[in-house]
Amino acid sequence: MARFNYVELPVADTGRARAFYGSAFGWDFAEFGPTYAATTSGDTDIGLQADPAEKTAALLPVIEVADIDAALAAVTAAGGVITAPVFDFPGGKRFHFRDLDGHELAVTRSSPQH
Repeated sequence: MARFNYVELPVADTGRARAFYGSAFGWDFAEFGPTYAATTSGDTDIGLQADPAEKTAALLPVIEVADIDAALAAVTAAGGVITAPVFDFPGGKRFHFRDLDGHELAVTRSSPQH
């Protein structure tokens, strides 16, 4: 079965984007040249593309976390702008934010299974 395992975001500055995501979520990035960096966890990874000729259309990646309140605080502290405060949805809680390059992403915490 196919699964979502990578998201590539166009960014203005790879170093700045790496610092934001590292601060907000503790992610480590490998550099693949002067304008590209990516996580290499082998799970769902994220690539940061700063080459204007290679940038793709924007997506809304969803990041699952264990503690949504801590994630909200970390995103805000790292300079993210909250575009939708934490709300309930079937299956959990979620909020949306814009990163330093204006990308909108969502953060979710699934409800425990009963």
